[in-house]
Amino acid sequence: MKKTLFTMVILLMGTLSGALAQEALRNNNFDVVSPEINPDNTVTFRMPAPNASDVKLSGQGFVSGTMDMVKGEKGIWTCTTPVLASDLYSYSFIVDGLKCADPNNIYQIRDVTTITNVFIVGGGKGDLYKVNQVPHGTVTRRWYQSPGNEKSRRITIYTPPGYETSKTDYPVFYLLHGMGGDEEAWMELGRASQILDNLIAQGKAKPMIVVMTNGNVDQEAAPGQSSLGMVKPGRLPHTMDGKMEETYMEVIRFIDSNYRTLPKKSGRAIAGLSMGGFHARHISRIYPDFFDYIGLFSAAINPDPKVQSKVYADMDGTLKLQMDKGYKLYWIAIGNTDFLYNANTEYRKKLDLMKMPYVYRESEGGHTWSNWRMYLSEFVPMLFK
Repeated sequence: MKKTLFTMVILLMGTLSGALAQEALRNNNFDVVSPEINPDNTVTFRMPAPNASDVKLSGQGFVSGTMDMVKGEKGIWTCTTPVLASDLYSYSFIVDGLKCADPNNIYQIRDVTTITNVFIVGGGKGDLYKVNQVPHGTVTRRWYQSPGNEKSRRITIYTPPGYETSKTDYPVFYLLHGMGGDEEAWMELGRASQILDNLIAQGKAKPMIVVMTNGNVDQEAAPGQSSLGMVKPGRLPHTMDGKMEETYMEVIRFIDSNYRTLPKKSGRAIAGLSMGGFHARHISRIYPDFFDYIGLFSAAINPDPKVQSKVYADMDGTLKLQMDKGYKLYWIAIGNTDFLYNANTEYRKKLDLMKMPYVYRESEGGHTWSNWRMYLSEFVPMLFK
């Protein structure tokens, strides 16, 4: 009897699963294509909303404000952009004042608490962000013990194509996210693995291990990936208070103990965006014997004066020590409308007075992932030469 009942339950579950799958198939508008990237690199968007009275397109980096959409046959609203430069773009629809996703585009990203659809226009730098027919590296999520933070913490690690079958020791690039991000940010928003795969395949970058840590020391891992469960992302304690920098050697020890690395200064690079640039600046300053390559992408520069930490003591003295000990590259990049532009200008003036060598890259635009993906694709080929 029990065996019969179990069999009936399994059959019922299979039937329900099949029914749900069929419902998902029936409810999809397979004849609606959105977004459609046209041969001239204009992009057409379509939103089925027959009962709506107003539909707009909201986009980042390609729409100034919003773009009105026009209602057509079968209640499908459409609009077409001007010609777009090659890049990765994000967007949403606004239907009668309510922001919503494109139901015909399953490709989405999360940036802090914002979910948007994405698409890539090729023919230029956007090709670096695509999965192309090249050898691919491996991306893993590992957990390491952090005694300094009194918890286990998750880390994302990229190993280059061929790592598993080779006996080679590889240099390591430590890549840090910005405020509100986590160990998933550079993979999901920054397209780090695609950029690395493509640059390595083109012979423009050395094969390397890339380590993407969680810069929020109060977190075990990205939202939904820790013992806290499915919590809403938000501002966290111990942000930019010195704890991240103070405990970063735990990460380096873990990587050198578990991977085939080149455990020396010439075999390590560190870079980050915004808060991650802040962390990269201060980690490289207080550990001047560990990194030959330093990258500040739209970096926050100075700590809050109210923060008391030994990490931020004698900043000028430790910066001079970093300069005196030497490095191969100190790279500063920022957009000309970035809200941190003035802080970076003042920091460069300090470096100029000290005669501390650096390379400066100024781009168009502001504090955006479009810039940070571009900076990553320019910085990586300069490493480990």
